[in-house]
Amino acid sequence: MRRRDFIKAIAGSAIIWPLAAGAQQPAMPVVGFLSGRSLKSDGHLVEAFRQGLKDAGYIDGQNVAIEYRWADGQFDRLLELATDLVRNEAVVLFAGAVDVKIKAIKGGISNIPIVFATGGDLVELGVVASVSRPGGNATGVTVIAAELWPKQLELLRKMAGSPNLIAVLVNPNNVTARASVRDVEAAARAINQNVLIVNAGTEGDFDSAFKTLVQKRAGGLLVSVDALLTNRREKIVALAASHALPAIYGRREFAEAGGLMSYGASTIDQYRQSGYYAGRILKGDNPSGLPILQPTKFEFVINMKTAKALGLDVPLHLQQIADDVIE
Repeated sequence: MRRRDFIKAIAGSAIIWPLAAGAQQPAMPVVGFLSGRSLKSDGHLVEAFRQGLKDAGYIDGQNVAIEYRWADGQFDRLLELATDLVRNEAVVLFAGAVDVKIKAIKGGISNIPIVFATGGDLVELGVVASVSRPGGNATGVTVIAAELWPKQLELLRKMAGSPNLIAVLVNPNNVTARASVRDVEAAARAINQNVLIVNAGTEGDFDSAFKTLVQKRAGGLLVSVDALLTNRREKIVALAASHALPAIYGRREFAEAGGLMSYGASTIDQYRQSGYYAGRILKGDNPSGLPILQPTKFEFVINMKTAKALGLDVPLHLQQIADDVIE
């Protein structure tokens, strides 16, 4: 290369380089992660959500950013936290464990897509138009509790020796509470099982709720899936133990915390599916055309240590059908 040409090349690169170095890189899209529970309670589900995003081609910190907001059981803050995520430029909102405010969030956030992870029937709640074509700006993953009650009652009756009365703990503030009560009572009537609905809308109601079911001589307890109850699962498990009450729960986290047993959809699977849907929306899919999903994995977990403490002889066939036995 001639000296004159070399100097021109250097001069040209000197002009181009500073412009490239100072150029603004495109901002990563932001996914808002909203939960009615707490990081301590549900931190393990974050990885499942991230895995779903990864399955759709998005890796946190590389080509997508996730902003987190945890209500820690303060459900009156859910809409405020959702709005804050939108102000922080979230382009997709994931909302999990928000059943007590699901309508408020849907009504207050209409300008960006929402992916719900819920235990309620989104069609019955009026959040979406249909399962196959939700319409509007919301879709998600839902567990239809009506399909779980019969199996939960069956397992509890086998474990507790067919008690005359089974108590069902429900949060009346949950928008799914009315449907839950209707469906569990229908499931109980089908097998001639007496049930007692006991309400607990705040943590302060737990002691009185357990006092009521003990006074009524309930021989077993079924705890409905709810963000408040899950967030405070250690206290509920401790109360069941102190009253020597066989109980079944809808999430395996209760069994891991010392609850007797659990049967329900895998929450990890639910959050993974939600992350995948968030990724599909980032790629351009319209939530109005993304069908409502149901979890593909269900788990039955028995805590044998708790069974022993309660003096229960766990039937062999229950141990054999369990997905996990905690020794």
